[in-house]
Amino acid sequence: MTTGAPTSPYTARRRPSRLRRYLPLGLAAWLVLEIWLLTVVAGAAGGPTVFLLLVAGVVAGSVVIKRAGRRAFRSLNEALHQGGSPARGGGNGLMMLGGLLLMIPGLVSDAAGLLLLLPPVQKAVSRFAENALERSLRKAAPGSLGDAFQQARMHRPDGRVVQGEVIRDDGPHGAPQEPRPPLTRGQGADR
Repeated sequence: MTTGAPTSPYTARRRPSRLRRYLPLGLAAWLVLEIWLLTVVAGAAGGPTVFLLLVAGVVAGSVVIKRAGRRAFRSLNEALHQGGSPARGGGNGLMMLGGLLLMIPGLVSDAAGLLLLLPPVQKAVSRFAENALERSLRKAAPGSLGDAFQQARMHRPDGRVVQGEVIRDDGPHGAPQEPRPPLTRGQGADR
């Protein structure tokens, strides 16, 4: 997709993003915390108790994911029968994420998964994610993937996308040809 912005042949090498820099460190710290917390609880309550907690987390997570999937399918089915589009998620994605966090072995992930099952937390997380996505789309550089999404959002008020290309034919010796009337709906403009 061409945006019309000139691109420099001498593009500077971009710095790695903060996410790329700190994600491996965060994952390592999270794993160490999970293992340490499991050993502390196992020392206090015993190994079988920790094993039962982990199995209960897997079972509860699978039930939550199954329930959220059924709810999402039901809302999609109702929307298709009514001829509209499905509601914006309805928290099903965050419920599935909460179920997945419950299924991951560990007590910190279980606590985070249980928090994501609460409706006020779901609303706050979805609001934060929408705002962060909106900010990143606004700051997108010309020609980037984020810029393409921004342009698609701006140029589709009715939801239709019409692919095409403009070809200017000036005729012989640069003289423009006679003007043509614009296409109307009956002449193939909505293909």
